[in-house]
Order: sequence, then structure tokens, then C-alpha cells
Amino acid sequence: MSNMSPESELPVGFGLAMAQRPEAMERFAALPETEREALVERARNARSRQEMRSCVDQLLK
Repeated sequence: MSNMSPESELPVGFGLAMAQRPEAMERFAALPETEREALVERARNARSRQEMRSCVDQLLK
């Protein structure tokens, strides 16, 4: 069972995109909670696959 609330769960596309880029996943995990939440919200509002990828790419800059 997950301890995450529905609001804090990763959007599926965001999680899949990060799974393909392990370095992005590691950097996401290292972010302060407020930054993780902001990035998840941005991913949740992405309207295209490219916008979702952009969220992941942001972690690698």
C-alpha cells in the first residue's frame, strides 16, 4: 500500500519518462519536497508528450 496521497502521486507519463532516464529520477528524488510538488504539478498540467518530456529534461539541466 502506498503512503502517497492521490494529489502527490506522479502522473503516469511523467513516471514512465523518468524511468527511461534514471539520472532524472535520481535528481527528482533529491529535490526538496516543494520543488518536487511543483514539478509534479507542471507534469500534471502538460498537454502533450513533448511538454511531459520537457518536465523530465528540466531535471537534467
